Amino acid sequence: MQTNLAPEYAERAEGKAAEAILRKCVHCGFCTATCPTYQLLGDELDGPRGRIYLIKQMLEGETPTRKTQGHLDRCLTCRNCESTCPSGVQYGHLVDIGRKLVDEKVARPLGERLLRGALKQGLPSKLFTPAMKLGQSVRGLLPEALKAKVPAKQNAGQWPTATHARQVLMLAGCVQPAMMPNVNTATARVLDAVGVQTVVAPAAGCCGAVKFHLNDHDGGKAHMRANIDAWWPYVAPTDGRAPVEAIVMNASGCGVMVKDYGHVLADDAAYAEKAARISALTKDLSELLPDWVAPLRVKLAEKAKAAGAGAADMPMLAYHPPCTLQHGQQLRGGVEQHLSRLGFSIAVAQNESHLCCGSAGTYSVLNPDLSKQLRDRKLGNLSQIGADTIVSANVGCISHLQSGTEVPVKHWVEVLDAALTA
Repeated sequence: MQTNLAPEYAERAEGKAAEAILRKCVHCGFCTATCPTYQLLGDELDGPRGRIYLIKQMLEGETPTRKTQGHLDRCLTCRNCESTCPSGVQYGHLVDIGRKLVDEKVARPLGERLLRGALKQGLPSKLFTPAMKLGQSVRGLLPEALKAKVPAKQNAGQWPTATHARQVLMLAGCVQPAMMPNVNTATARVLDAVGVQTVVAPAAGCCGAVKFHLNDHDGGKAHMRANIDAWWPYVAPTDGRAPVEAIVMNASGCGVMVKDYGHVLADDAAYAEKAARISALTKDLSELLPDWVAPLRVKLAEKAKAAGAGAADMPMLAYHPPCTLQHGQQLRGGVEQHLSRLGFSIAVAQNESHLCCGSAGTYSVLNPDLSKQLRDRKLGNLSQIGADTIVSANVGCISHLQSGTEVPVKHWVEVLDAALTA
């Protein structure tokens, strides 16, 4: 796609980066066929190709409008289009740039500014945990719309106390410890079972995705730099300790962001090299599964034998692969393959397993109607499996799906942990 940048963007880093991405687009429209919002709305401008044209027009000097802003806001940033694109268009990076530049030109109404500001400041805040605890204490009294955003209080269980020579870092996350604390402790217990110690850097916080994807790129980068500083003593210790083997992510939304640190901070002279190393060390939890299968099969067999249980006693799992895992990180099939090898009965939906559940970070708050439609569509497809439990790999997906069904929705590592500790 030939692009002639307007003078105001010709020398800006964002303009040059956007132009490089736009030049790869060949207008084929394959992306449109797999876009969730296009599936719902049927509007070319609510699909990737249409949004690409809107961003191109702005970069060439056309003044964006509230309509432009709305079409870009309705994008889930699921990056399904990247999995479909035959030309390798990095749409996720492009839409981040486009949204930021549009927000520089188009003022938002006061209500939108307040809501987006509350999300940017509230979710990564230390006040989020006490606020969530308060909400959980009165959950039964909350209106349904708010109740859907407040999961039932969860028992986190015990953090393992054993020490191991092999160590990995884990990002606890900003909302997960309050909303679903058992995911982190279950991760630590499963790692402990295979002789790996989980370490959490106290100073590490939000991965940066909340602010970055709400067009506060400077705020998002500040979170990224803070995490790099918190992790660096473990990644490159100077006191004779062995460095950690990996930085493990059990929330795929955080994982795709941290894996992108090297890209986002590539022009930061003080952090570019460190950011690239952090991204290279970052692994989704499922990427470690292949090395665990053999020892875990032994442990699970021992547990089953002691309990007199067999394969028939294992729950039937319906798996929703988060967009941030299958499209953002391009990791597909690992969870289902390796849990099956461990004796679990697990399946993805036969229809539309590639589509977003509608959570998409803050999307379910900012675009509730579209989000609910996608949730219900996803649950309808998952229900055909007839599973006892739905599993996923991201806190947002789990919470969002749970708000629409009575079937338990868990992180897959919780199910594995339960089988090991039964």
